[in-house]
Amino acid sequence: MRNRRHESREHADLDITGLLNIMIVLVPVLLMSLVFSQITVLNLKLPEGGAGGVTELANEEVELVIRQDSMVVNFPRGTVLKTIPNTPEQHPDFALLSLTMQDLKKLLSEKAIDKKSITILSEPETPYQTLISVVDTVRSYKAVVAASVVDAELFPDVAFGDAPALEAVPDVAAGAQP
Repeated sequence: MRNRRHESREHADLDITGLLNIMIVLVPVLLMSLVFSQITVLNLKLPEGGAGGVTELANEEVELVIRQDSMVVNFPRGTVLKTIPNTPEQHPDFALLSLTMQDLKKLLSEKAIDKKSITILSEPETPYQTLISVVDTVRSYKAVVAASVVDAELFPDVAFGDAPALEAVPDVAAGAQP
C-alpha cells in the first residue's frame, strides 16, 4: 500500500517564465534611467597681472570682493558699484547678489558692452561652500521663458584671486593719531 501512494504523486514544476520575462524588460529599463555620474567642469581663469593705465569701459573687469561681513561689487575694477551686507543671520545674501548681477548685466547690455567675465576676490577664511554658491550665483540665474524655467547667462567666465587687505582705520577714541 505504501508503494501505491508514492507512485501516484507527481513532482510539481516551478514555472518562472513570467518572472524571467519581467526581468528581461525591467533590468534594461532601470539601467537606462540610472544616472551613473554627473561631472561638471568649470573653466576658470586666473586674473591677469597689474593694470596699466586707464582703459575703456568695455575692457574693464567686473570684480566681486567677498568679505566676512559683506560682498562688494566693483565695476570698473576698484570702483565700488554696490555693497551687499550679510543677512541678519550673518550669511551671504545670494538673492540680492543675483539681482545686482542681473541689473549690472542689463546696464552693460544697454551700453552695448558684452561682458562675460568676472573676477571673484575672496579672503583666505572664506568657506568653500560660500565660494561655490557665489560662483553659481554669478554664472547664471533662473528665468522663465515661454512658460519654462531656463538658466539665463550672467558672467560665465570666472576667475579667482585674493581680496585686497582692508586698510586699518585709526581709533580716534583710543587716542591714536589720525
